Amino acid sequence: MILGGASAAWPAPPAPLTTLRAVHDLSNAEASQELPVAFEATVTYCRAYDNTLFVQDGNTAIWVKIPADSKLLPGDRVLVQGTTHADFRADVHGETITVLRHGALPKPVPATFDELNHAKYDSTLVSVHGVVRAADQIFSTRAPVHSTRLNIITDGGDIDADVDSDDPAALTEFLDAEVEVTGVVWGRFDGKYQLTGNNLYVSSLASVKVLKPATASPWTLPVVPMDQIFAGYHVNELTQRTRVQGTITYYQPGSAVVLQNDTKSLWILTRAHTPLRIGDEADATGFPDVHDGFLTLTHGEVQDRHVQAFVQPQQATWRQITSSRHIFDLVSIEGMVVTAIREPSQDEYVLVSDGYMFSAIYRHLDQADAPSLPPMRQIPVGSRVRVTGICVMNTSSPFDRDVPFNILLRSFDDVVVVKRPSLLNVRNLVIVVGLLLVIVAVVGARGWALERKVRQKTAALAVSIEAEAALERRSALLEQKRSCVLEDINGSQTLANVLEKIAEMVSFRLDGAPCWCEVADGSMLGNCPPEPHGLRIVRVNIEARSGPALGALFAALAPQTPPAARETEALSNGARLATLAIETRRLYSDLRRRSEFDLLTDIYNRFSLHKRLDVLIQEAGQSGGIFGLIYIDLDKFKPVNDTFGHHVGDLYLQQVAGRMNDQLLGGDMMARLGGDEFAALVALQRGRSDLDKIVARLASCFDAPFVIEGHVIKGSASIGTAIFPEDSTTKDALLNAADAAMYAVKNGKRQIEK
Repeated sequence: MILGGASAAWPAPPAPLTTLRAVHDLSNAEASQELPVAFEATVTYCRAYDNTLFVQDGNTAIWVKIPADSKLLPGDRVLVQGTTHADFRADVHGETITVLRHGALPKPVPATFDELNHAKYDSTLVSVHGVVRAADQIFSTRAPVHSTRLNIITDGGDIDADVDSDDPAALTEFLDAEVEVTGVVWGRFDGKYQLTGNNLYVSSLASVKVLKPATASPWTLPVVPMDQIFAGYHVNELTQRTRVQGTITYYQPGSAVVLQNDTKSLWILTRAHTPLRIGDEADATGFPDVHDGFLTLTHGEVQDRHVQAFVQPQQATWRQITSSRHIFDLVSIEGMVVTAIREPSQDEYVLVSDGYMFSAIYRHLDQADAPSLPPMRQIPVGSRVRVTGICVMNTSSPFDRDVPFNILLRSFDDVVVVKRPSLLNVRNLVIVVGLLLVIVAVVGARGWALERKVRQKTAALAVSIEAEAALERRSALLEQKRSCVLEDINGSQTLANVLEKIAEMVSFRLDGAPCWCEVADGSMLGNCPPEPHGLRIVRVNIEARSGPALGALFAALAPQTPPAARETEALSNGARLATLAIETRRLYSDLRRRSEFDLLTDIYNRFSLHKRLDVLIQEAGQSGGIFGLIYIDLDKFKPVNDTFGHHVGDLYLQQVAGRMNDQLLGGDMMARLGGDEFAALVALQRGRSDLDKIVARLASCFDAPFVIEGHVIKGSASIGTAIFPEDSTTKDALLNAADAAMYAVKNGKRQIEK
């Protein structure tokens, strides 16, 4: 009875799906349940370093995510075991890919441009007929090999074919040639998984068949004057007009309209200036297109139905919006105001939310429509506000990590102050004291000024006019310096250069008084007098958004001059810019470290290892030096996760990485390649004997058991090595040699265990 009750409480897991058709027919809701699969299919394309595999059975095909070390060829008949996942359509995350035999590829299906746009042959092996308009080599730091991209014009439009070949001699052969390309269809999508185009993945140049060569080489064409090239422009546009419906959430007359319908939203380019009311239902017609990777309706015409259909803005965080799932949606997000900038074309509020910056932008109407701009809404710096508007992404690749974005405001009412900064602060107190001092000075000087007023009236008028002109010139130059500082903060200038420019700007504001900046790390930048003790020093802290101050900004003034509000104001403005510069560089440094180091073990990652390996090969090739590459694969790591859980497994990986890293010398590198795989680059003096000693030290890391949260784990590893140039002189061959040596050791252990 106890066993029966347990069986009823814990139902058996679902049986695996055993056919590719069964997986393909799943809805995304069903596929998201991570159902087990075990089916046979034929490999049509494999790009292991990109975790990409396409398989097909009959006329049914899907994409499979595979480990980066998989070795599969087109035509392999494989058994795919893994779980289903939701994507544009249902796909599979493969855990085990077993090669059953090698056979023939499925017969490619002739496909038209319209059929590809309707996603009829997604992931299927097809053949496409067209004319090559561009042929270029593609270089990527993520890929171990180069490839060739062909842009092909078909009857309906253009598609890109990525060919796994880096033969530069083949490029000129294809230009303007009529070809038939056989490859696997892979759709391009925006952040909402909406189809925006199609690519073909092609295994080799053999799959590109030239049907009709170009009539002449492009480099033998007659030279045309640059100002006459438009004479050769010709487009046969066949795109059909499309009609959509939704609620108007944004309108910029003569530029763009945004319609939203439930979770779908669309950017519509229009030249119309017809009055439209935000919140009304509307119909729009235009021509589908893709701009910067996002779906767009061009040449749009919009008809307001004058029926209110309020769209509730989606409350979102910075992390949710930057995932690009809210493209063109009406969203609402809170943040703290860092600065506000008025420009001729727009007003911009720079905000910080969850430690990251974004902008809320209100675009002005054309000057012809609005000859005078309304005053910009003044919001004190440090205020916490809620902004509501349309989310637009600042990238052409919606799947980049942490995609930058802006929020387009419809009016200043879209900015709501949630919490104002406290009035009791040092800056306001200094301003009050400064104003009191100014008032006292004005009252004391009034009598003296009245006596001389008549006598100096004519001279004062001339001086006033000149002073106003000089002040205007000075203000324009000061604004130019401030703009340069803001550009440098967002550019490639070093932090030291930016802080020196800030000190120079404050010095200019204070009539050339020496100004300098002291950063919390101890460095001093700017113009600090060699003996400042006899001067009046004014200091303003460079405050951080949270935590201790980042440093301080100083000005050295003549001791006989009284304190003035403009001194503190100039230093405070400079301090805010310094805060923005320092924290922006910190964010950049943090992102750069994440790209070079493994987040779990805090050692170098695969990207850093490959980059260092390229440098060592070049240096050793020039100097005749040698070095070693070591591959380490932990034995029986999966049982550790299965027995003790992934948390203990992660702690085990951290301890292993720490022990092995301690065995290397200062100039050597230890990196985690992924999962339970590591690699090391070591300097050698005497060749194999030195390398064997290092391998022995690494193997000794596993002599003592690992004690993790009360669990005792006895670990071991399989280690393979390769020496430059003894085993190979190229990166790929050196990596393959070390990998093969490691697998030989691992297979030897398995034979002993049997």
